[in-house]
Amino acid sequence: MESHEPLGVLLCDDLIFSSKITATARAHDLTVRVAWTVDALTTLLQQRPTAVILELDHSPFDIAAIMAQIQSLTSVPRVIAYGSHVDVERLKQARRSGCDVVLPRSQFVERLESELKE
Repeated sequence: MESHEPLGVLLCDDLIFSSKITATARAHDLTVRVAWTVDALTTLLQQRPTAVILELDHSPFDIAAIMAQIQSLTSVPRVIAYGSHVDVERLKQARRSGCDVVLPRSQFVERLESELKE
């Protein structure tokens, strides 16, 4: 039987945090694949995910370029970005680039289950 469960993609280079996210997703019968690099994210975007989660603290990447790539997909996924609460400019940049939800890491952790369900 073919699986129709929603696919999420996570750009994250933190093994412990990515494990927490994928385990929470599995508990809700969701699949989240982890991209450790921007190149891996680009490859996973070809699977037409329903959601993309971006760790803004990941090694430097151009959020505007990533968002342009995501928005060029035929079915545009929901994009959630999270990062350090002290990096206000990076959070603002994610909002300006078109991310659907932008949260400091602590709020993302608090809302993880509800954000994954959406």
